[in-house]
Amino acid sequence: MNSYQKSELESPVVDAHVHVFSPDVIRERGRYLERDEWFRTLYENPKSRMVSYEDVVREMDNTGVDHSVIFGFAYRDQGLCRETNDYVLEAVQAYPDRFTGLACVSPEEPGALQELERCLDAGLKGCGELFPDGQGLDLREPSGLDSVAEALKERERPLSIHANEPVGHDYPGKGRNTPEPCYRFAMRHRDLKIIFGHLGGGLFLYEMMQKVREALPNVYYDTAAAPFLYRKGIYSLAVMAAGPEKLLFGSDFPLISPRRYLEDTVGMDRSVREAIFGRNALSILDLGSVGLGSVGSKT
Repeated sequence: MNSYQKSELESPVVDAHVHVFSPDVIRERGRYLERDEWFRTLYENPKSRMVSYEDVVREMDNTGVDHSVIFGFAYRDQGLCRETNDYVLEAVQAYPDRFTGLACVSPEEPGALQELERCLDAGLKGCGELFPDGQGLDLREPSGLDSVAEALKERERPLSIHANEPVGHDYPGKGRNTPEPCYRFAMRHRDLKIIFGHLGGGLFLYEMMQKVREALPNVYYDTAAAPFLYRKGIYSLAVMAAGPEKLLFGSDFPLISPRRYLEDTVGMDRSVREAIFGRNALSILDLGSVGLGSVGSKT
C-alpha cells in the first residue's frame, strides 16, 4: 500500500470477511471435496486458493490491515463445522489483537445451537459466513436458521450470510440467495444485526425505497468480491443508497487482496472511507473490547 492510502485513514483498518482453512484441509483438499458438495463447487479447481491464519497475518502486514474477522467454511456436516470452528478459535487465541472469529454452524443439522453456544462461550463474536445454497436453506421459509438467529439476538451477536446478485455472469458459488430471500429473512428478524456478504447481491439498492429502508434497520452489507462483480463506482453508489454507516469493508481474502479495495476507493471522502474500512466494523461487531494492537503483534 502506498503512503497516501495508509496515512489518510486515521481509524484502524478492519477486514470483515476473511476465510481461513487449517493446514490439514489445505493438504487434504481432495478428501474434503468428497465430503461436501458446496465445498467441491468452490474449491474443486486447484487454482482456488485456501490459506491458513498465518498466511492471513502476512497479508495483513503487507497491506496495512490492522484486524481481520475470520471464519472457516460453512459445511452442511455439523462435525466439519466444529472442526473449522476449532481452527478459528486457535487463530483467535494465537493472535487476539489481530483476529476476531465467527462460528460456522449447519442450521438444519442436529447440534447447531449447541455448537453455536460452544463457540460464543469460547469467545467467538457471532455466526457466519453461512451458505444458504450449500446448507439447504431457503431464507424465504422458516428453518433452523431462524433458531440460530434467535440465539444470536439473545447474545446481541451478528449473523453473516452469503448473498449474490440475481443477474450477470455465472461463477462457482453463485446460487439462489438473492436480494428477495435476504429481505424476507431480515423482515423476520428486524432486531438482529445481519451482515449480507457481497453487498447483499444488490439488496442495498432497494434501501432507496423508504419502506425497505425502514424495514431493514439492522442490515449491513460487506464489500466481499465487489471488484470481480462491479465497476469502482459501486462504493459511492452503495453509500448513496444505503448510507456509509451500513457498509463494511470485506475483502473475501484469499480471493482478493485487501490492497485492491484500498486502491479502488482512493478519492472518496476520508470520513466515509474510515467508516467503511474500520469504524462500522468496530461498532457492529463490538470490537471495542478487542485490543487492536500494532501490525505484526502476537500474544
